Amino acid sequence: MKKIFSLAMAALASTTMMAQTARFSFFAYSGNDERFAKQIDADNQYLNPILAGFAPDPSFCRAGNDYYLVNSSFTFYPGVPIYKSNDLVNWRSIGHVLNRESQLPLRGQNVSGGIFAPAISYNPKNKTFYMITTNVGWGNFYVKSKDPEKGWSEPIRLPHVGGIDPSFYFDKDGRGYIVNNDEPIGGHDYEGQRSIFLHYFDVKGDSTVGKQIEILRGGTHVQKHPIWIEGPHMFRVGKYYYLMCAEGGTCDWHSEVILRATKPEGPWEECPHNPILTQRDLPGRSSASYPKGHHEAEVVTSAGHADILQAKDGKWWAVFLGCRPYEGDMYNTGRDTYMLPVTWKDGWPTILEKGKAVPTVVNKAGLSKSKSKYLTGNFSYTDKFESIDNSRWMSLRNPENIEINTGKGGLSIKAKDVSITEKKNPSALFARQQHENFTAETEVNFAPRSEKDLAGFVLLQKETHNFVFGKTMIDGKTAVTLTRREGMGTIIASAFVDADKPLKLKVVGKGRYYDFYYAENGSEYKLLAKGVDASNLSTQKSGGFIGACIGLYATTKN
Repeated sequence: MKKIFSLAMAALASTTMMAQTARFSFFAYSGNDERFAKQIDADNQYLNPILAGFAPDPSFCRAGNDYYLVNSSFTFYPGVPIYKSNDLVNWRSIGHVLNRESQLPLRGQNVSGGIFAPAISYNPKNKTFYMITTNVGWGNFYVKSKDPEKGWSEPIRLPHVGGIDPSFYFDKDGRGYIVNNDEPIGGHDYEGQRSIFLHYFDVKGDSTVGKQIEILRGGTHVQKHPIWIEGPHMFRVGKYYYLMCAEGGTCDWHSEVILRATKPEGPWEECPHNPILTQRDLPGRSSASYPKGHHEAEVVTSAGHADILQAKDGKWWAVFLGCRPYEGDMYNTGRDTYMLPVTWKDGWPTILEKGKAVPTVVNKAGLSKSKSKYLTGNFSYTDKFESIDNSRWMSLRNPENIEINTGKGGLSIKAKDVSITEKKNPSALFARQQHENFTAETEVNFAPRSEKDLAGFVLLQKETHNFVFGKTMIDGKTAVTLTRREGMGTIIASAFVDADKPLKLKVVGKGRYYDFYYAENGSEYKLLAKGVDASNLSTQKSGGFIGACIGLYATTKN
């Protein structure tokens, strides 16, 4: 067996295969959504979202002919997944920006804490990449690199940059700026009012200089009292500096707005056709107008939190987050990354014209022959764990005393006295649920010794919103149980099984409702629970920020 968390998670002590160790022989995932069931010209068209399932708050940059993209990772470890592309469509994972504990302290934070809204920038003057972000339990900081594929520096903290969502801008003369969201000077005038601040940045000294400047208070005048101006990005075109921000909150009223000025300090002129991106004005795109039980296969809600760049051919593109609801504004897949071309008119950009829906199929000529794998569209994969896919599997918070191995026998996880309901590091590895309609399957070999021992699946949205489906004990007998948690946890189905034989587990998701199956000793699957309400895994029900994650889990604290 080979030790893992060469994911850069932790050095592990050798594991002795014992009763409290669960062995997973494989993990199989298959997604099949109507949205993606399309024949496209893959050399000249692409599918939205470009990153499906828990890929929020996208930010990208260009260095020469290469593009790099990052997403929020919250309390998962390693942090800030990073992708590289030469055509903006076909991305490949190059790991994580934050892959050392010194870069990513997460202890004690809730699932939707941790890393918010990373922003990646390239400074051509010193040929250096910068990734700046907020760790909500630690503060704002950045790391830098000459080559993102070779790793990033230790964190450089920014004690004078408050709030969240910082972003760099490096001007043509090499001057650096940071913009961020924070509480308005003197306090807010109404609930949800925020401000955007500007900080001067000393590139050579790696620090801010002087006092912050409040450059935008409240937001734009699209509404009388604009709320949650955040996710700012500054860039320059000709004589104008542009300030592009998310506005309206990250739910179904989300949007993107833009302003311009002749200097970074302002004063700022608002775009006359703000917002330049939203879906809130389309029928069925807000929870208020989306009829119960109604379903449109290609509805996108919550579009916003965008970033923008000019490609090597001179054309402009934007990435942004959006959601794929199955009912009302419920979605278990979290917030995805979408991409659209940007049009310019009268010195103003537009990502999507008012009244238009985010398209699933987009034209972009001359795409790379090397295509993305397992990032969007319908696909299937099977992990047999002879090694670990570093781009797929994540830990929750900083790994502590966690013993996980890979090898020809599959994945072994030593159970810990940590429950998924605690703000600690459970013995578990997680992959994203990327489709509304999916199947996840595994086989676990585990010998529970008490009702506190369990190994199997965890479907996670939050400490208080999850499913645990695995092998344990009831009244001294070995059993398979299914616990649904929406606040309180309740065992909703169980069956006695053979104590000494491997147990197969299968979850079949169909939008809001999931079916759960088990199979003993190579036999056919038996239904344990059908049509279970899985809306507890939706962001709307849980209040969290992640997308549902499927974990392989072992605990002695069930």
